[in-house]
Amino acid sequence: MIPRRKKPSFYVLAALLLPLAGGGLIACDEDDDADGDHDGHDAGKKDAGSKDAGSKDAGSKDAGSKDAGSKDTGTGDQDSGDSADPKLSFFVTSDTSPNAALGGLSGADARCAKLAKAVGAGSKTWHAYLSVAKGPGDKPVHARDRIGKGPWYNSKGVMLAKDLDALHARSGDAEVFIDENGKKINGQWAGSPSPVEHDVLTGSTPEGMLLEGKTCEDWTSSQMGMAAQVGHSDGLGPNMNSMGMYASWNSSHENGGCDNTLPRGGAGRLYCFAVE
Repeated sequence: MIPRRKKPSFYVLAALLLPLAGGGLIACDEDDDADGDHDGHDAGKKDAGSKDAGSKDAGSKDAGSKDAGSKDTGTGDQDSGDSADPKLSFFVTSDTSPNAALGGLSGADARCAKLAKAVGAGSKTWHAYLSVAKGPGDKPVHARDRIGKGPWYNSKGVMLAKDLDALHARSGDAEVFIDENGKKINGQWAGSPSPVEHDVLTGSTPEGMLLEGKTCEDWTSSQMGMAAQVGHSDGLGPNMNSMGMYASWNSSHENGGCDNTLPRGGAGRLYCFAVE
């Protein structure tokens, strides 16, 4: 019997074929792996780049949001800066009126309250310093009786007067008789801008009592031929004259007419006092 020849094993065949291949199979595998690694590396770079770009974009958006927030905060700070001194209880109106038809005492009081509210003092009760011939019960109303007992402070916290007697004994002063925003009223003081607007409507005597016939029909009329009594907020006349009636803050002279508050140095301004 002839003995059966054994089949060559896998390892034997591989050993025989390897020289013929010349390492081609392995080289091919190495190239595939190298290409794969390269492609993967590039892809990784692209992915990483995309992520970086995303992060950068996200960072820019975040930075933009942060900047926008800073701007909003800045605006808020500016708004909060409009408040007057907490002690504010007196001011000359910053707004004006072309004539003396103010809507009576109630219209004038509402005007004071509106301006006070704009500077954070709206919680107080405000009255205009005005006298009328016919008030409640058709009885006269005197300006001094409408404004409380004092003391009163302007929008910078400076005391105007401690009580009614002190108030009606003092003179006008451009540095003290200022508006609710802390601004001086155009007048006869040195360096004042034009036009002169220091004539403030009162309809009153120097003592703060009604001056008959000088209230433009109790602040309801703009007819020609009538006039209102006014005071000088700066206490000065022409050429900075502070003598006599020029110095009076509440009763210097009658104005140009109920129909037009501008002649003679007016603008239809009012004095406003916090009653409490």
